[in-house]
Amino acid sequence: MNNEHYDASDIQVLEGLEAVRKRPGMYIGTTDVKGLHHLVWEIVDNSIDEALAGYCNNIEIIINKGNSITVKDNGRGIPVGVHPKTGLSTVETVYTVLHAGGKFGGGGYKVSGGLHGVGASVVNALSSWVTVTVYKDGKIHEAKFENGGKTKQKLTVIGECEPDRTGTTVTFKPDPDIFDTDIYDYETLKVRTRELAFLNKGLMLTLRDDRDEEDTTGETFHYEGGISEYVRYLNRNKTPIGEDIIHLEGEEDNIIFEVALQYNTGYTDSIYSFVNNINTHDGGTHEEGVRRALTRVINNYARKNNILKEKDDSLSGEDVKEGLTMIVSCKHPNPQFEGQTKGRLGNSEVRKLADKVFSEGFERYLLEHPDEAKTIIEKNMTAARARVAAKRARELTRRKSDLDVINFGGKLVDCKDKDPSKCEIFLVEGDSAGGSAIKGRDSMTQAILPLRGKILNVEKARLDRALANEEIRTIITAFGTGIGQDFDLKKLRYDKIIIMTDADVDGSHIRVLLLTLFYRFFKPIVEAGHVYAAQPPLFCIKHGKTIKYVLNEEEKEAYLASLNPNTKFEILRMKGLGEMDAEELNETTMDIHTRVLRKITVNDAIAADEAFTRLMGEEVAPRREFIETNAQYVQNLDI
Repeated sequence: MNNEHYDASDIQVLEGLEAVRKRPGMYIGTTDVKGLHHLVWEIVDNSIDEALAGYCNNIEIIINKGNSITVKDNGRGIPVGVHPKTGLSTVETVYTVLHAGGKFGGGGYKVSGGLHGVGASVVNALSSWVTVTVYKDGKIHEAKFENGGKTKQKLTVIGECEPDRTGTTVTFKPDPDIFDTDIYDYETLKVRTRELAFLNKGLMLTLRDDRDEEDTTGETFHYEGGISEYVRYLNRNKTPIGEDIIHLEGEEDNIIFEVALQYNTGYTDSIYSFVNNINTHDGGTHEEGVRRALTRVINNYARKNNILKEKDDSLSGEDVKEGLTMIVSCKHPNPQFEGQTKGRLGNSEVRKLADKVFSEGFERYLLEHPDEAKTIIEKNMTAARARVAAKRARELTRRKSDLDVINFGGKLVDCKDKDPSKCEIFLVEGDSAGGSAIKGRDSMTQAILPLRGKILNVEKARLDRALANEEIRTIITAFGTGIGQDFDLKKLRYDKIIIMTDADVDGSHIRVLLLTLFYRFFKPIVEAGHVYAAQPPLFCIKHGKTIKYVLNEEEKEAYLASLNPNTKFEILRMKGLGEMDAEELNETTMDIHTRVLRKITVNDAIAADEAFTRLMGEEVAPRREFIETNAQYVQNLDI
């Protein structure tokens, strides 16, 4: 029997902001790069709330030298009087007391985003220091905090300002003891800043990077058209069907709902939904209402106008969203989110409002624009025919038995272990490298699938055409998940899917083609972290009896610098996996103890969607622009 001492003294009570520092993940999700940037949005959200309430039209975000962040707004300014419950100034209360803010039904804000009203205090808790400056009533008020939220300077009047000047300026420095990194990425901040400008029409947001005194970077985002301009932006690298962007909006019981959409000639949909500026990546009632209405209205119009004949099957939700770019935005005074990540809206009343606003508005648009309506519905009907063809083709990819999988097409060489959590599959460029990989693998847990040539670019093809491609059918069969409506992540046969291509231009192209396939047709596999890129060495350095493989130029130079300057070495540039024998391939690229894998992740679905469209889509101009812009960064080019 365990007689260890256990009484009241063993129960730890965390006071004030200690709980946040003890368990930061509970409040900001992670303490990696994503969590670091999340701090910025918690402060910006407070300024956005002022804009939603009608009191702010200008917000500045500045990355300062030393990677501190300043957020300025011209809102009302945080109240500066003494708070009746805490006895502190309201500024100190907001920044040192959890769940203190104007978002809890006190009439401060009708609509707000942010971290349930704990944002300011959480940022303070996770920062080395914070300075809050409030411009109000002709005076400049300032409070300072340090060491995880402790008050260094109580709210003090430090000067005077113009009588009509109002607003709040917050500067904070994330605590390096909390975060894995304290270096802010301008592009990451830019993407979200631009998104916030689209979602809040008329609001001006400025982002500036002052870390380089000689080369200050900055941009201002301001969109009077709101989410209509967002749709136009997302479709800029695509070929739209018609010039019109359909923008519909309505309001009921203080719930503001709006949607903007435009079709393009592509085969994938780009549908994104937001509630109070938060990306509801798992959808919810606002998105469901629109999707339901979209399918119903198009079918009704097509039947009434004899575009769909009596003998024709009705169009499905999958058919009507092909090539659709759409933004759904809801501003709700009391949103009910499902899950900790606020990924899905649960308010049932929003579904009804979304359906009503969309169906009435979209129906009117189709009636008033018969030519555009006909073009849209003909595209939907083509998608329906392709869906039927794809359904037949999918039958060819269904796995029937282990024996079939091992022997299909004479390609896949499967592993012996059948526990998916222990297994991995290498997609290998070419038969030669495939042969070496088969000989050099761990046959118990490593499967090999050699690919012959470059697979189809699915960014330019519908599912039915993709399924007619033998290489793609082979990949689908090997994975075991099915595809499209049949997709089931639980049936994935391998924990790791490893793309293993040469360290040259052709190898990079094949890798991008595979990633396009995975993102468009197997997105949950990528999102769940199952996709990796192998990192074969670029150089082999020999000196004496020692052989050293290095991944890139930087690693090569560092290794050479570590050697005796009088040492004689030979440097070989390794261009192809097929040039390695089985032992070399295993040692450098496949052995779990020595290899380097790069995990492929998707942090921002909208940015990823844009990248695939830009680089792999039908339009040539965006691709040319990308190449011209980035050509200066190329160090090793194989021609």
